[in-house]
Amino acid sequence: MPTLKEQVITASKAIGIDKIGFTSAAPFDYLEASLKEQKSNDHSTGFEHKVLEERLYPNLIFDQPQSIIAIALAYPTKITNKPARTGAKRGSFARASWGIDYHDILRDKMDQLIKTIEELANSDTKITFKPMVDTGELSDVAVAQRAGLGFIGLNGLLVTPEFGSYVYLGEIITNIPFEPDTPMANQCGSCTRCVDYCPPQALMGDGRLNAKRCLSYQTQTKGFMPEEFRPKIRSVIYGCDICQQVCPFNKGKDFHFHPDMEPDPESVMPELQPMLTISNKQFKLQFGHLAGAWRGKKPLQRNAIIALANVKDRTAIPKLLELIDTDVRPVIRGTAAWAIAQLVRDVTPEILTFLETAAKRESEPEAQVEFDNALQILKKRYSER
Repeated sequence: MPTLKEQVITASKAIGIDKIGFTSAAPFDYLEASLKEQKSNDHSTGFEHKVLEERLYPNLIFDQPQSIIAIALAYPTKITNKPARTGAKRGSFARASWGIDYHDILRDKMDQLIKTIEELANSDTKITFKPMVDTGELSDVAVAQRAGLGFIGLNGLLVTPEFGSYVYLGEIITNIPFEPDTPMANQCGSCTRCVDYCPPQALMGDGRLNAKRCLSYQTQTKGFMPEEFRPKIRSVIYGCDICQQVCPFNKGKDFHFHPDMEPDPESVMPELQPMLTISNKQFKLQFGHLAGAWRGKKPLQRNAIIALANVKDRTAIPKLLELIDTDVRPVIRGTAAWAIAQLVRDVTPEILTFLETAAKRESEPEAQVEFDNALQILKKRYSER
């Protein structure tokens, strides 16, 4: 007779879970010093769970925990149907935001798994579960590593032998005691490709991250993106894949197991200019299903403006001027002013007058700085004609 653990593993495959592992509910207190140092160095994003102890001690967030079940779902890395060629410049979303929001997909898989375990356990005593994805208290990567799903690479991501790091992770705390699996040790060896190729040098070389410098974080902020990072995002308007793309463990990895994860080309590689004036209704229709839409429309519009400047799309200049003139959001106006300074080569008195008038109207200090800097660049270019 198979053990409950063996039955759960078999059932997980039928549910469509690509990898499953088990670990104890012992504390993750070995992470404490590193997490405290990260916070004290201002290397955290602010998106993390606020109570440190609850990130380390499962017994603080669950009554009498015995085990944690970790799951992984592999996601695709290549688009099978490219968007139509229209000649328009396009942006892109990082692969982890392709398809339907992975939080929803993972929660559905874990709900199915919980129901199956309840049926298989057929226990007289009450069995309890707490599923978590990404926004839970525990570190998904730490749980998955301890449960034997893979190792933590120098980029801080979980790397599985089968699927590389292109996996979504979730975990379920339960009061059922399962035999734990063996954790996997780091296998990066002397390879430092992810560290070397990270444009803003956000990776610290030991598996830790200065998250404030991470381009993925920068694309998710709501205010002005610091100018240092603007050229580095290139035409990506959400997330960053670079440390995964250069990883040898990811070479050739592309799995299409889950229809819900298949990307809609027009959503994950959208034309940039229409994004500048997209309505709330159209934004929700085109992007609402993506994990990358969680911060709303403004950050993605800001990123689209930056991307247009990075790809040198001078046909966007009229729309950018329109934003400066009519948009009610300082971040959009100021970022558009920066983009104008990057794009306009033939500086005319009319452009300078337009920006000077807009700058006098500007009441938000950070936006005012953007206008002042843009005017300085354009006036210098005009004087050198």
